[in-house]
Amino acid sequence: SLFALVLACVLPTFSSLAYAQRTVFLVRHADRLDHSEDTPLSKAGEARAQLLADLLKDAGITAIYTSQFQRTIKTAEPLAISLQIKPVSTPTGDNAGHFKRIRTENRDDIVLIVGHDRSVPALLKLFGHPVDIKIEPTEYDNLFVLVPKETGPPTVLRLRY
Repeated sequence: SLFALVLACVLPTFSSLAYAQRTVFLVRHADRLDHSEDTPLSKAGEARAQLLADLLKDAGITAIYTSQFQRTIKTAEPLAISLQIKPVSTPTGDNAGHFKRIRTENRDDIVLIVGHDRSVPALLKLFGHPVDIKIEPTEYDNLFVLVPKETGPPTVLRLRY
């Protein structure tokens, strides 16, 4: 039902999109096991990754991006397996390059980006979202739905899952 509400909000804007992605979903990786650099997901994180897959399985996603860290890869994995999509892993730190790649290689796609507490807000800004977003270190439940517009800032919904 949450997904139906999201679609009802964003579908009317699709008709004005002739130049960019139809929709971009952005999430921070699911709950981490510890604070090591390449930590795996905790049991709660594994459950959240499955919840994300269940939520987005019918969203029409055709491309998935993660960072090189296993917590982002494992967050995307249940959905990627379900949709039979091979995620693209990009190194952290080059948000502008990541943005440019998505805008050129995935122009007509519905994209999922699984990032980090700093990269997700940075990518929202690069897509033109005018509001500063902060994701707290303990927040793993944000789901941003971004719909680019032909002119002006994108429509952005911030949901929790």
